[in-house]
Amino acid sequence: MLERPEDLREEELLRTLGEWGLGDVSLTYAAVGFGDHHWVAEADRRWFVTVADLVTKGDTLDGLRAAMDTAYELRERDGLDFVVAPLPTPAGQTVRPLGPRYAVSVFPFLDGVCGEFGREWTPRERADVLDLLAVLHRQRPPAAAPVLRPELGLRGLLEKALAGSLQWAEGPFSDPARNLLREYAPVLRQRLAEFDALVTELDGAPVVTHGEPHPGNLLSHDGGYALVDWDTAGLAPPERDLWSVVRGPDDLARYAEISGRAPDPAALCLYRLRWDLEETCVYTDWFRSPHVRSPDMEEGWNGLVETLRNLAHER
Repeated sequence: MLERPEDLREEELLRTLGEWGLGDVSLTYAAVGFGDHHWVAEADRRWFVTVADLVTKGDTLDGLRAAMDTAYELRERDGLDFVVAPLPTPAGQTVRPLGPRYAVSVFPFLDGVCGEFGREWTPRERADVLDLLAVLHRQRPPAAAPVLRPELGLRGLLEKALAGSLQWAEGPFSDPARNLLREYAPVLRQRLAEFDALVTELDGAPVVTHGEPHPGNLLSHDGGYALVDWDTAGLAPPERDLWSVVRGPDDLARYAEISGRAPDPAALCLYRLRWDLEETCVYTDWFRSPHVRSPDMEEGWNGLVETLRNLAHER
């Protein structure tokens, strides 16, 4: 996120970092990514600290810990060097609570160049990421890996908004968001019906998935690539990862050759559609809740507009 959370003091964060033995570090806020808050902790070396807002993410501490434990096991048990996994505390915990709202994870600091969300893959990147995903999807599922159903977590909230029965708090984007959803209501209802039909067709054994292998989570490091942000990792059809990467039959053939599994076109459509519907649900929750105008909210508004346009043009 671009802005520090106003209700989180760095003194409290330092106390939590003490559970990793990092109480005596300097902290620099890193305005990167979208969704979590990040700091660079520095003493004799550097660490990358992530603070997840469980309320905004709609997640639980146990759910986040299951995803982080999955990433840790993929790297430590399976030796997947491209997995940027959290560092455990001496007690073996990958996530620690910070008050009732936040949760902290600590990662090694990697020098490298991170991509940008929304940028199109280069052919070389796309091939390399498909290779990484094929390897990931062949791994034996870690015991901690959560099973992820395709259903939309905040669907009920979106349906209330479409029905006009959702309660909206005051905020600079509340009325614009409500009006925009009203404008796109026919499109959203049609897309929700398409989504439901695709869910009934979903078949096949789940695999370990990253969840968001987009360019913003790809780090060019040490002559290769690494995937960051494993907070949505879990067991799901491989198309959950593939939809945002594949661009044609050559990509599908490359993945099938390495993974031994041919992607399902219907499942690719399902997860492409699910991404935009889930984003719409999340932004609806943002703007129906109390908020003020800020760079993060501006970015969220632009995200809602773009997502609804995508839904209107998807086929």
